[in-house]
Amino acid sequence: MNFLEDLRRERLVAIIRGKDADASLRTVTTLVAEGVPLVEVSLTGVGALEVIRRARAELGPDAWLGAGTVLTAEDARRAVEAGANFVVTPGLGAGVEESVRLGLPVLGGAITPTEIVAARAAGVTAVKLFPASIGGPDYFKALRGPFPELPLVPVGGVDAEAAANYLRLGATAVGVGSPIVGDAADGGDLGELRRRAARFREAIA
Repeated sequence: MNFLEDLRRERLVAIIRGKDADASLRTVTTLVAEGVPLVEVSLTGVGALEVIRRARAELGPDAWLGAGTVLTAEDARRAVEAGANFVVTPGLGAGVEESVRLGLPVLGGAITPTEIVAARAAGVTAVKLFPASIGGPDYFKALRGPFPELPLVPVGGVDAEAAANYLRLGATAVGVGSPIVGDAADGGDLGELRRRAARFREAIA
């Protein structure tokens, strides 16, 4: 398994932050079944570690299942113990350092050129450009000048139209939360979740 290769091929990471652990688990498995195989479960969601643990048991050892909002070294260790095999952070710090030490692929959060340089030095697999909504596609385009080859993954305020724009501009992938998940992780309609997933798959094709 090669995370960066799969990230480049799939071009979409779905982000789940739910208020209902059972619904969050159903959301994970539904997204994977609908062709969205890179899924991040934010540690700020209810029962997030248990969701990761149960999802790992259902999806098997080879599925990409990430832990998001990893802030501390303890977060990273607990995520691995639960079954996460990649980590996503909103910024740099101990969560990134421990995840890299553990050998995990890391989407490390950064927004400014200085932070992006620091993220590269920290050993992240790809830079999570967050919150991307601050500058939008124009800001992303400006960053491609000094960082033409660096894997960048815009996250934050990315709907289907923005996703297509970022990918046209050279994003490796996009991270999408509520525009694809909606209320599914809080107990909402899984049929609507499937329809949103189909729209995103079409947008990034």
